[in-house]
Amino acid sequence: MDYQEFDLLCNRLIECYQKMNDKAYYKTSPCSDEARIKAVEERIGITLPQQLREFFLNFSGCFEMYAFLPDEFCDALPKELKEIFAAQYVISLEEVENNEMIRRDWVSECFPDEDDEYDKVWHHKLGIIDVGNGDIISLDIGSNPYNPPVVYLSHEGDDSNGMILGKDFNSFLMDLILSGGCGMEDWQMMPFIPDSENGIDPNCENAATFRKLIGFDYE
Repeated sequence: MDYQEFDLLCNRLIECYQKMNDKAYYKTSPCSDEARIKAVEERIGITLPQQLREFFLNFSGCFEMYAFLPDEFCDALPKELKEIFAAQYVISLEEVENNEMIRRDWVSECFPDEDDEYDKVWHHKLGIIDVGNGDIISLDIGSNPYNPPVVYLSHEGDDSNGMILGKDFNSFLMDLILSGGCGMEDWQMMPFIPDSENGIDPNCENAATFRKLIGFDYE
């Protein structure tokens, strides 16, 4: 990933949100080092996939974006985008460790049966992002431990369980921002996911509409 370009896009996007809500913010922290990453890897017993490691080593130890859209803006959204109301997410080593532990708790307590079609989706993953409602955005390390796709884990029996959000970590992040930084809940991202196999598509009609409405021109 071109981190300089990504940072520029994030700053341009948050400027759009700040025009609607001055509490919106985007921030990063100093990069992590190998020692901190290896300590987390040892505690969870998993080597972080390459793109996630590089993100922490070369871009930021903690990435945060927060923006809530005004009610009057949300009320005027077209029906395809009505569920969107916020952009809010944190990606950090601490969050990865915490969310992986939460994923394991869900597996042991609620989704233990790998022979069950719903349960097995929760297995052989690495939890990375807390959605805020009990769901988890994860990396499918069972299918590819080095460069896994990003997968949504739903705890409520939703069809979004196992939905692919990006072909890999970098694609997910970039496409999320290019689509306007929609919220992490499945129903906020779904307008930008034409099918369950290819992830967020920043070139889809809904993404173009949402960018126009928030004034985000990344060209």
